Amino acid sequence: MADVIEGAAAPDFELAGADGPLRLADFKGKPVVLYFYPKDDTTGCTREAQDFTAAQVDFAKAGVSVVGVSKDTVASHAKFAKKYDLSVQLASDPEGEVIDRYGSWVEKNMYGRKYMGIERSTFLIDGAGRIARVWRKVKVAGHAQDVLTAARALP
Repeated sequence: MADVIEGAAAPDFELAGADGPLRLADFKGKPVVLYFYPKDDTTGCTREAQDFTAAQVDFAKAGVSVVGVSKDTVASHAKFAKKYDLSVQLASDPEGEVIDRYGSWVEKNMYGRKYMGIERSTFLIDGAGRIARVWRKVKVAGHAQDVLTAARALP
């Protein structure tokens, strides 16, 4: 796991998306929001995807792409996107390699039981491929708007 901090080069990635592979290089010269979430069609993850979708037009006006990443399959993402009319790109990382590279595969604790899982986290990557902002242990309410505000402030 890399130390993903603001100002550092964003870890490279290639993920499976609905329209083929998504790579960091595809966004060269343009900012991208990469957000990691635990599971399709669960309460918090659905709300987060809906919030990013609601702000999609504003992200596009700011020239920023939004990509949600989980370990779910491309087929699961397609079903999830269709069910909730999501417009954000969803990418699959079934082996969790990119999730780990961004430091979002962490030990969690629920009701005293420890297990490994995806930490809800978001990374704003500038057009030069550097980490502009990092949000860890994201609380969904208001998060998409916080990210949009930061994205609009990019030089």
